[in-house]
Amino acid sequence: MPLAFETLNRGTIAFGFFNIDVDMILLDHYFLFADTFCTLVNTFAQTQTADDYHSQFDAYVIEEADAIGDLMGAIHGISYHGFIGDVYRRFPFPIEPEEFKQKPDGHTNRPIVEAMIQDYATRKTLPFLYESRSSRITIGDYQFSAQGFGQLIRYIWDGGAPGWKNNERPAYVTIMMQKISQSHLSFFKDP
Repeated sequence: MPLAFETLNRGTIAFGFFNIDVDMILLDHYFLFADTFCTLVNTFAQTQTADDYHSQFDAYVIEEADAIGDLMGAIHGISYHGFIGDVYRRFPFPIEPEEFKQKPDGHTNRPIVEAMIQDYATRKTLPFLYESRSSRITIGDYQFSAQGFGQLIRYIWDGGAPGWKNNERPAYVTIMMQKISQSHLSFFKDP
């Protein structure tokens, strides 16, 4: 489940996996696949300079809250509107609580999810920026402190609120942490 995270410029927003059967995450009203997020982190971690860093990524953007849907309503099976409702109609919340774990093979459902989101979202190229002077990360319209960005990384590493099923992470998550541990940037070394 997505959790609340603090931004520097937009207050508290939701970030995270919203369905255990898919590898898509939401960042407020942006939807992207978790490996896209990990690749952004990998590329940034591999830079050799402490200067400002600029990159970009593609995400699906849903502007209307109603088109996003009602996560809690979908989880409880009482509201299936919007994109999230469509996803839960296809991949319902597990009946057994112990089955509520993020599946490391969620990428296998990506074609289904990509087809679903087309009706709700616009695909856009968004900025990913690092400002060395302030040690601030910008993802699209959202700015995070180094600590706040670290919390997003930790969330993906942990497999979200339920954790990874059988404690198995997808390879892209493990690679992300390897790249971070090998990084020469003080951004990843400072507490």
